[in-house]
Amino acid sequence: MLADERILLRAPEPEDLDTLYRWENDTKLWQNGNTMAPLSKYILREYIRESAKDIYTTRQLRLMIVLQENPAVPVGAVDLFDFDPLHLRAGVGILMDEKFRQQGLAVNSIQLVLEYARIQLGLHQLYCHITSNNLASIQLFERMGFIQTGSKKHWTRIGTGWHDELIYQCLLIPEQNK
Repeated sequence: MLADERILLRAPEPEDLDTLYRWENDTKLWQNGNTMAPLSKYILREYIRESAKDIYTTRQLRLMIVLQENPAVPVGAVDLFDFDPLHLRAGVGILMDEKFRQQGLAVNSIQLVLEYARIQLGLHQLYCHITSNNLASIQLFERMGFIQTGSKKHWTRIGTGWHDELIYQCLLIPEQNK
């Protein structure tokens, strides 16, 4: 089970539809991804239905972050995406509901995902792309051992300004580099 003393990472359930709908259609969050249009409940319902498929089939995995004392209410989500079983890597992203930020729950979630990726999936590395103005995510991923390995200059337009996209990597099995 993907859990520690505070949180549990679980598969999306049909009951999560309204929460996912709220998160996916929050325009304030769109700047951290590539979303440019709202998602319908129908699309999200289909996504939840498809999420039962294996990561080797879909090349992605979304896990809902829930508190141990209330596993029915998601407080965030963590995603593995662009799963590459040949090169043993995947992208990782996290979203925390605004009410549950700054409580250390994202740290717990990323730690569990790092362990899952290393032990269960046998991945060599995880990576993420973070917009240079997203200081909370930069601090989180650096705290979790991710190292900035590159950047794309003026990659993302937010409002009327441009921001770099920072590339972070975390080697899960560093002894393989020898």
